[in-house]
Amino acid sequence: MKKHYILTAVAALALSFGSCSDFLERDPDQILTEDQVFGDANMIKSVLANYYGRVTWGQNTEDSYSYILLDEACRSDGGPDNTQTFSDTQWRVYDYGLIRNINQFLAGVRAAKVLDKDVQLSIEGEARFLRAWTYFNMCRGMGGMPIVGDEVFEYKAGMDITAMQYPRSTEAELYDYIIKECTEIAPLLPEAPSINGARATKWAALMLKARAALYAGSIANYNNKMVNPIKTAGGEVGIPADKAKGYYETALSTAKEVIASGKYQLQNSKPNDKGKNFYEAVCVKENNKEVIWARDYKYPGQTVEFTKLNIPATHAEDIDRCMYSPILNLVEAFEYVDNREGGIKTKDAQGNYIFYNKPEDAFANKDARLYGSIIYPGAPFKGMPVPLQAGRKSLENGVWVSETAKGGTTDAQGNVITSFNGPTTTNEQFINKSGFFFRKFLDETPMSSTRGRNSDMWFPRFRFAEAVMIAAEASFELNKPADAVTYINMVRERAGIQPLTVVTFDDIVQENRVEFAFEDHRYWDLKRWRIADKVWNGIPNDPNAQQYALFPYVINEPGNPNNGKWVFDKQPVHMAPYPRYFQPKHYYNFIDQGWINNNPKLVKNPYQ
Repeated sequence: MKKHYILTAVAALALSFGSCSDFLERDPDQILTEDQVFGDANMIKSVLANYYGRVTWGQNTEDSYSYILLDEACRSDGGPDNTQTFSDTQWRVYDYGLIRNINQFLAGVRAAKVLDKDVQLSIEGEARFLRAWTYFNMCRGMGGMPIVGDEVFEYKAGMDITAMQYPRSTEAELYDYIIKECTEIAPLLPEAPSINGARATKWAALMLKARAALYAGSIANYNNKMVNPIKTAGGEVGIPADKAKGYYETALSTAKEVIASGKYQLQNSKPNDKGKNFYEAVCVKENNKEVIWARDYKYPGQTVEFTKLNIPATHAEDIDRCMYSPILNLVEAFEYVDNREGGIKTKDAQGNYIFYNKPEDAFANKDARLYGSIIYPGAPFKGMPVPLQAGRKSLENGVWVSETAKGGTTDAQGNVITSFNGPTTTNEQFINKSGFFFRKFLDETPMSSTRGRNSDMWFPRFRFAEAVMIAAEASFELNKPADAVTYINMVRERAGIQPLTVVTFDDIVQENRVEFAFEDHRYWDLKRWRIADKVWNGIPNDPNAQQYALFPYVINEPGNPNNGKWVFDKQPVHMAPYPRYFQPKHYYNFIDQGWINNNPKLVKNPYQ
């Protein structure tokens, strides 16, 4: 019976990366002793696999709701989302339980006799990488936090607990620790890409190093340019300005090492269909040349509901659909091929409607990344167009008047009034409210939108494109304008849009927004640049803070030369009545009083 239980435990861990935070803490009678774990190479790998399943934080496809908090998507199910301001604990990570587990694991692996030396070092590198990733996620939210190194605290009755109470590091010290760890572990990790990018490699470690250095450089640079820099007396928050250059240099040299490695590339396997190429570069695992590290899923056993929740109603394979929808704000961030202004043209200079033969014509000649990221009216999914029609317009006394209905309604002649997909401004559930659907991370695999199957679409954490954009940004900040132009044009060329001759800060912001939409970059980028409070300023009808929709209408005016053509209305999203409001206090998560009660050496963050 005991043998069967042990084998079941191993199989469960091998198949699932689910939570098992007390795995090494449990009583041996309940599960396994440490000798049993570290005396079996397969068990060691299974425990490591468990840790990989515990490091998914921030905006991601396991939490579709996370996309509506910014200026990327809105809610489409049920009544309005009354969110306005951000949480003091938004995407906060504080997981010293995981760090302790990893430290226990490292001690066991280093003493294990069942692993070849190279395997042992590689596993140690992976565990330390996951620990560095955990610290990075803590640091980007809260600033400096206690660094415990390899310490495993063992409390015994009567002991002096002050020895286990570490103070917060400075923000710079924690970024330095992450950078140092990544430098040390990179040689321990494999150089060859891992299957589906699921495990850490040398290049994943270097990407984390480059990103951490870029974040630190940004804070040292832009925080100190604020009218009221956000910092604490002890440096737990805020980095001195004179450190910016060194961090940018580290980010640039590390990104260049990844670029020069030849292990990954800006995938361009379909140069004649740049939109599909971009979708496949981000979303398709098979023969992928771009994704360096990802949260992988595999059917059966490990799947994600994103496709099921967000698929258009016309393409749904089950009862779920249309829960969340991309918004016009993001769509208009994508440039036109021949015009850097990305606004959708709905009216002429005189305020008259612009008529389109087909709804998709309004999006012709857009940045190809739009086609790989968002489904717009008439765009295809699984080889079939996605209809989006809010209603019909006809003339009354020389004025265009809208006729709308419940989703899926037709007139007596069978002509559609409002399509099954919407969009609508009602509280009707499972119908679009913005005029757009997700394309990025929407799985084309048959039955992937059903409850019985779900999707095993991965979620990339590091892509080669990020190495290129880090190089572009760091070059810009280091006053290397020619290099900045070279790097940023690499991603623009793949997208099929015009090259730049000079790079500005706004170009860096723009390029990151469209390249990494829905990939957990936008929130952190605006924070490190210290512009989040300016973009999400809480002002009603502000073009950035207010969420906007685009509603397509077909002209229903027989005899009129525009009959059967299409027009569009831009309007605030019904489901998001309030503009997004990011306050200075949101640049750093709050420190809980309960943590301070347990460790009085912790200090609070600004604005608490």
